[in-house]
Amino acid sequence: MTNPIGGRFVVPNVVVTQFNLNEGDLVADFGAGSGFFMQPLSKSVGDDGKVYLCEIQKQLVETIGNLARQQGVGNVSALWCDLEEAGGIPIADSELDAAILVNTLFMIEDKETAIIEMARTMRQGAKFFVIDWTESFAGMGPQAERVITAIAATALIESHGFVLEREYPTGEHHYGLAFRKI
Repeated sequence: MTNPIGGRFVVPNVVVTQFNLNEGDLVADFGAGSGFFMQPLSKSVGDDGKVYLCEIQKQLVETIGNLARQQGVGNVSALWCDLEEAGGIPIADSELDAAILVNTLFMIEDKETAIIEMARTMRQGAKFFVIDWTESFAGMGPQAERVITAIAATALIESHGFVLEREYPTGEHHYGLAFRKI
């Protein structure tokens, strides 16, 4: 590890400290994959909070749901979601206090629809944390032409009712952007 935030790559236990989540918060991990952020998010919101792990790959939804049950993480629900469809996230309007989107923005084809759909689930004042690759690194992450710069991500997200509050450290090959829904 080469820096205090965790070295070259995103370390969930460390990065989640940047989210300033509160006991009782309702949080979604959009594009949860294998549940990399499940444990630290669950601990951050406590027993009174709720974490939705949103994933489009049905096999992964089943896998992370089983993992949550096996680990006794009772405040987590794995949900099949399609971020690129209006109504594709089975979370009520204005329900979430916070959401994260980690290493997923570059994969989304219809970014406009996805941002609108994610925003629909967040209440006014909700926090939205975006982490993505700054570059294509050693065959990992996106192909160079798929990298979404922090500047482009900020412009896209701010054009849909969010304001950038700050950047935060995430590791050598990623950026972290903290937005608030206005």
